[in-house]
Order: sequence, then C-alpha cells, then structure tokens
Amino acid sequence: MSTYRAAQIAALGSPFEVVEREVRRPGPGHVRVAVDACGVCHSDAAFVNAAVPGVRFPLVAGHEIAGHVEELGEGTAQRGWQVGDRVAVGWFGGSCGHCRPCRQGDFVVCQNLKVPGWAYDGGYAEMVIAPADALARIPDALTATEAAPLGCAGVTTYNGLRRSSARPGDLVAVLGLGGLGHLGVQYAVAMGFETVAVARGAAKADFASELGAHHYIDSTGATAVADALQSLGGARVVLATAANSQAITATVEGLRPRGELVVIGADATPLGVSPNQLLMSGRIIRGHPSGTAQDVQDTLAFSVLTGIRPTVETVPLEQTAAAYDRMMSGAARFRMVVTPH
Repeated sequence: MSTYRAAQIAALGSPFEVVEREVRRPGPGHVRVAVDACGVCHSDAAFVNAAVPGVRFPLVAGHEIAGHVEELGEGTAQRGWQVGDRVAVGWFGGSCGHCRPCRQGDFVVCQNLKVPGWAYDGGYAEMVIAPADALARIPDALTATEAAPLGCAGVTTYNGLRRSSARPGDLVAVLGLGGLGHLGVQYAVAMGFETVAVARGAAKADFASELGAHHYIDSTGATAVADALQSLGGARVVLATAANSQAITATVEGLRPRGELVVIGADATPLGVSPNQLLMSGRIIRGHPSGTAQDVQDTLAFSVLTGIRPTVETVPLEQTAAAYDRMMSGAARFRMVVTPH
C-alpha cells in the first residue's frame, strides 16, 4: 500500500499533526497533484475553527496549491491535461456547474463552490486530488513557492483591480501592506494606476516605495486617511486588503465622486457607512471573491510579464503548525508557504 504524508487536524481544537494516509486514485474528472508548495492563508482559519458550515474532521487545510499532475482521472486527458503538467489550485477549487451562477458562467460565486480544505482535502500534504476545472497552468518562469500564494492572495488582488472601475492614470489606494496588500500595490503600479499605499506607521513608507507606490499614507498620522486621499484628488478605487472594518470605513470619504471601494479583507464586524455617504456622490461598495482557474492562470502570466512576485517564508511540512501560527499572529513576511517534499 502506497502512502503519503499530510498535516491534519484530527478534531476541532486539536493541533496539526503529520500523519500517513493511503494514496487514492483520482475519480472521473479529477487529477492527483503532487504538492510542491502550499501557501498558508488567513482564510484557512475559518476551516480550522469550523467557522463555516460543512467542515469535516479530520481536516487537511490549504488552498494555495502549486504542484504537478501525478495521475489523471477518466476524462481529464481529453481536457488537455498530462502527467507532469505544472498546475496551481487556489481558493477556486471547482464549481458545481448546475447552480444559477454557474449556468450564467459566473463560476467563482458558485453556490456549491469547492474550496480545497473545505470541500475536499487541501494542500498541507504531499498530494491532493482536485477537479480538473480547478487547475491553472503554472508558467516555467515561476517556482512553485512563488506560484502558490498567487492562487488566492494574488488572484484576489489582481482580479479585484482589473475588474474595478479604475483605468490607467487613475488614483488607486491599496489599504494594507500585508500578505494581500504587498501584492495589491505591485499589481496597481503595473496596471498603470497612480498608486497610494495606506498602512499603519511611518516606518512602512520605505517598503511601500520599494513596491513602487507613488504615495504613502500613514493611517495613524495626524491627517485622516480620507482627507489625505482627497488632497491627492480623491481615489477612483480603494482596494481594501486589511481585515479591519474600522480601517476600511475610514477610506470611504476619500473616494472621489463615483469612486469604488473594493473589499477583499475579511472581517465579521459591520462597516460603519451611512447611506448619505454613498448617495450624493454615487459611491459604490462591493466585495470581490477571488477568481476562477482561468483568472489564476491570468494572474500567473501577468506576474511573469511584469516581474511581480510574492514575498514568502518557506517551511517543511513538519512545521505546518508553526507556519500557521506565524501567519495568524501577523508576523509572516508576507506569505507562509509549506513545502511538503
């Protein structure tokens, strides 16, 4: 019997433990992927803590997967996949194909979305079995550790910007300079936006400049964030990567007329925005949910084209618990990546 290693949580409240599991064959429409790297995302906490419905234990989390196809299930070769293909699987781990959003072609808001680590075992392991529609091709120019975080953090920021109302030359602010924000600033600059980085503390100004930001706003400074944005002409778009509703709310008055707040940082606390702040200026607030496998592939290609890479710290599979704790503490710079092999 062949086995592989996985970092699982046996039950709610239990620690990560590395266990041996039996290797399974992929079913029809699925492939088995040998995991070369898997990013550690804050969204994994929702599964680890069973904060969403349908979580099953033992649990193997991880939805920023980069690896290579090891075995094909029935029907996947006809879709163009071959053993050895380098692939990424992100937050979008497959769709049902039959709900109303899927029938309208809006797969990322599938009502039965298959997120790795939630719908099936994720990438904190030496291998994972995933639906073929979840696969994105990894360009040769990207290493697995570079590609893995782009399957969630990368595509969410890239897609959030390219599907926004901003156009080249527009003033775009990125709130937060963490795991999402450090990518968001790079993508905003590469897309031709006049880019404003907004974060806590004057000390981060130099880092924002290194990422290419044209302006930096210290959210703890004497000038309110909204006033600072208005002094620059008002933001066409604010990409809110910080998971802090109060900080997100503080940017709304910094939007120009018909400006758009794109929220990708998750926080259960309600935003403190009144209808009056939106009505007369025609401002828009919307959430943005990651992207499909094709969106991930577009993100990877754009990152190669523009030289954008995530800043990562890597650990072996045995240190998954430490990587998860470092991510949760906010100490990671800026994405933790588990390398199982």
